[in-house]
Amino acid sequence: MTKTKARASAARSGTKNRSKGKPAKSVVHHKTRSRSKQAAVLALLSRPNGTTIMAIMEATGWQAHSVRGFLAGVVRKKLGLTLQSEKTDGERVYRVIGDDAEASISAQPRAA
Repeated sequence: MTKTKARASAARSGTKNRSKGKPAKSVVHHKTRSRSKQAAVLALLSRPNGTTIMAIMEATGWQAHSVRGFLAGVVRKKLGLTLQSEKTDGERVYRVIGDDAEASISAQPRAA
C-alpha cells in the first residue's frame, strides 16, 4: 500500500496517528517553596511599604530585566496577583495589594 492510499484509508476510517492533547485544567494551584527566590520576592512585595527593583535584585541576584519579567509574567499573569506600582522620591515602588496577596502568602509554608 502506498502512503497516499494509507492516508486516504485512515481519513475514511476516522482514525489519525496524532496523539490527543490533555484538556486544559480549569483551576490551577501554585505552590512555592518557602525558601525559594519566588517566595522571597513575594514576601518583599507583600510588605506595606512595598519594594523596589533594586531591593529585589539584591535579594535574588537577578538583573533588572529579569525582575521586571518576573513581575509581569509570574506575579501578574501566572499567580494572578494585583501589582501596584507608584513612583515616590524618584524611585518606583512595587507592592501586591488586595486579598490576593494575603491568600498567596498564607498558602506558603512557613520556615522554622
